[in-house]
Amino acid sequence: MDKINIKISTLLLLTISCVKAQTLAAEPGTNAPPLSDWIDPETGHRIIRLSTEPGSATLYFHDNSYTPQGDKLIFYTPSGVAAMDITRLGAQPPKLEIVAQGGAAHMARRTREVYVNRGVRGRGFIGGGPVYAINVDTKQERLMTNTVSTVISCDESFSFVMLRGDAAVDPTGKTQRPAARPYVPQLQRMFPGKKLEDLTPEQQYSVQKEERLARGTLNPPPAAFSFINLKTGERKTGGYQFSNPDHQQFNPTDPNLLLYAHEGTWHEVDRTWTIRTDGTDMKLIHKRTMDMEISGHEWWSFDGKKVWFDLQTPRSEDFWIAGVNIETGLETRYHIKRDTWGVHFTSSRDDTLFASDGGDPSQVAYSTNGMWINLFRVQPNGAVAHERLASMARHNYVTGGGRGGIEPNCSITPDKKWVIFTGQFAPGQRHVYAVEIARE
Repeated sequence: MDKINIKISTLLLLTISCVKAQTLAAEPGTNAPPLSDWIDPETGHRIIRLSTEPGSATLYFHDNSYTPQGDKLIFYTPSGVAAMDITRLGAQPPKLEIVAQGGAAHMARRTREVYVNRGVRGRGFIGGGPVYAINVDTKQERLMTNTVSTVISCDESFSFVMLRGDAAVDPTGKTQRPAARPYVPQLQRMFPGKKLEDLTPEQQYSVQKEERLARGTLNPPPAAFSFINLKTGERKTGGYQFSNPDHQQFNPTDPNLLLYAHEGTWHEVDRTWTIRTDGTDMKLIHKRTMDMEISGHEWWSFDGKKVWFDLQTPRSEDFWIAGVNIETGLETRYHIKRDTWGVHFTSSRDDTLFASDGGDPSQVAYSTNGMWINLFRVQPNGAVAHERLASMARHNYVTGGGRGGIEPNCSITPDKKWVIFTGQFAPGQRHVYAVEIARE
């Protein structure tokens, strides 16, 4: 009889939690703060709200959010960059502390400091005002000399600035402008034989978005990297090219290696590259093998040995989480389904877990059931087992056209117990959440 009572009590608690979650979802337009702790009725996983101020958000998916020891997480709030002890997450109410003012934040790889740019607020962009390193425990500050970027090598030896236009023209003349790409309407590229009116509204939006991106790929401007020695201030320029470089990330363990991407329509650019800090050895990480193949939203493995990325062969049809070993060139692929794809992916520190943040029907997967935080566990046979962690059915993914959306930008905590993400489930109610990987 005791066992029966325990089961009944457990079911009652789960039912109460589900009702709370459904109540939250039923009144998205209210000004009441969202729940702070509940069980997702769709997945059975526990979700905790970490932020207290609406307008809070996680860092961009490939930016380091954790201390080297894995005990603290940083994220953005309207009041500044917050730090939170996550070692007792789930066992006691989360407590954040504002530790820094500024934007374009990155956690240092080897110290307990966060780099912030005082010239920008929030996520911001590379460049701006002075850069400070601020200890997340003591709040002690130090000015980072010779840099305006928070993208700094793991041992603080290098940063960089991007040169564009006339300043980025190769003085040796060896880097010549490639022939301009012929213009092909993106509707024809993405949906051959169809008219715009044949598409769903979400697909029409996607075509219009790609048309905007395509303009920069037809005849890209000159660009180059000017690497800065942070100790001496000496600059060395190299990596001359004609492209729109972005998504720059220093290797977590090799201070002389930078990962970057060519922006534009992914099916028309060679997307993912590395370059040495002496301006040499530019390498394409993944070369496409078919028309309309895409790869992108790349990130480093924690040990710096692999570059992981979203791979589709071809675009919008066959989906993979892929990685390339930068020493051997060996490529790893984990096959996933359309409904488990995400705008961004992330990996645990040991590459045994991956997560995706899902996407609405206007995203590249065109999934009608893809709005989830997803978890993937690497299996002994080289496949991945999928599990849904949190419903994002009420999250607004659409960031373009003034629609006010935001990307969830999830990450896996170093202890592999939680996935952290941004959720905007009602207008003006953007918060940082943690979903527990273990099921309640």
